[in-house]
Amino acid sequence: MAFWLFPLFLLLLASPFPPSLAVIHDYGDALHKSILFFEGQRSGKLPADQRLSWRRDSALHDGSTEGVDLTGGYYDAGDNIKFGFPMAFTTTLMSWSIIDFGKNMGPHLEEAKRAVRWATDYLLKATAKPDVVYVQVGDAFRDHACWERPEDMDTPRTVYKVDPSHPGSDVAAETAAALAAASIVFRSSDPGYSQLLLDRAVRVFEFADRHRGPYSSSLPNVVCPFYCDVSGYQDELLWGAAWLHKASRRREYREYIKKNEVVLGASENANEFGWENKHAGINVLISKEVLMGKDEYFESFRANADNFICTLLPGISNHPQIQYSPGGLLFKVGGSNMQHVTSLSFLLLTYSNYLSHANGHVQCGTSAASPAQLKRVAKRQVDYILGENPLGMSYMVGYGSHYPRRIHHRGSSIPSMGAHPAHISCKQGTSYYMSPTANPNVLIGAVVGGPTNISDAFPDARPIFQQSEPTTYINAPLFGLMGYFSAHPNPSDWNDD
Repeated sequence: MAFWLFPLFLLLLASPFPPSLAVIHDYGDALHKSILFFEGQRSGKLPADQRLSWRRDSALHDGSTEGVDLTGGYYDAGDNIKFGFPMAFTTTLMSWSIIDFGKNMGPHLEEAKRAVRWATDYLLKATAKPDVVYVQVGDAFRDHACWERPEDMDTPRTVYKVDPSHPGSDVAAETAAALAAASIVFRSSDPGYSQLLLDRAVRVFEFADRHRGPYSSSLPNVVCPFYCDVSGYQDELLWGAAWLHKASRRREYREYIKKNEVVLGASENANEFGWENKHAGINVLISKEVLMGKDEYFESFRANADNFICTLLPGISNHPQIQYSPGGLLFKVGGSNMQHVTSLSFLLLTYSNYLSHANGHVQCGTSAASPAQLKRVAKRQVDYILGENPLGMSYMVGYGSHYPRRIHHRGSSIPSMGAHPAHISCKQGTSYYMSPTANPNVLIGAVVGGPTNISDAFPDARPIFQQSEPTTYINAPLFGLMGYFSAHPNPSDWNDD
């Protein structure tokens, strides 16, 4: 993130490394690895072209207790549960990355699309019944009491759903957003599949809107404390409508957004963006309509987006929830800080592109930030992840020579089926969990939670999951970030200061 007033400009360019030690990153390689990570998270029967060969088929009977096929999809993190809420958000962000930055992905575009399709094939299964969305497979409490490979799972694969009697507008609307966004991804390459995704998105959103309520209230002892929706379902309804408007161009969604802008709180919690809170993403996404000169109807969303950007800028922001570490990492209090780093950096980059096309800038009080300056801020965060930090550590597994070796991930930390074909039971895996040795299987591309305090410290310890666990929603925004910087690594080429 980088900007306008001369002293601030210097601050943003500051690095913990002297210029002589500046690192030239291979963003294309980092993009490839960030996509490859998703192969390590696959559930179900693996395809013949599976590249992370230490993984094998798993959870082949998911859904059978309910008489439905819920095989496939992704495990969310280092456990063996399929959580629908973060999986849908992950899918939306992967799709948005491709929509806006696919032209920059070169040879990696097709593998990025395959990663999206692995998710959407599952989401289609989870929404096959009208007015029903299957939102979780697996008993999270039982699963988290074990440390075992997904291939060995013997914990209950209980299926959970939302329906008219047990609403879940948040998870259903996010699922609709994911399906709608993905329909744009496949519009040219597979029109039939694209139409199927869009039609399903329309139906799922209608269900989410008609039967309102948070899924945390319908399934409190299932989804909480894991993916409890604290901020409410209102933001997901706006988010779903925004993606349906973008995918379908139907006037009804435009009217829905404007009618519900205040009621559903478009301007609230503007400095948040992640699986639980979509407010900032809504405003940035809808702002494109204004900045492209297509719809002044949404001018208030552009103002909200500007305010959001200003909360992130070092030297300008005084927002109590946004800080920067001495090494330059964007920091928000709580676990798994990299989820904030990647998602907020993605919005900075995305908004900078929209501003570039409009020859616009962001006004923060008496200071103005150009698109190129926003890109510098986002790039600084990406470079921190890839190793430009006080520890000289890449937080992406397999990128560079110094990266986390003891990540909180069951499949990565236990010998593979090839190395140890015998079953490793729930409690037998504990010795691998407690072991100080490096994981035997390298989960290439996994970005861990990273430093969770302002000191840039990272212990590389498996039990400290807040710092050592990777998640799909940390990696999803990297598709766009790495794609753009692989094509435009040199700030002098941005030409929009």
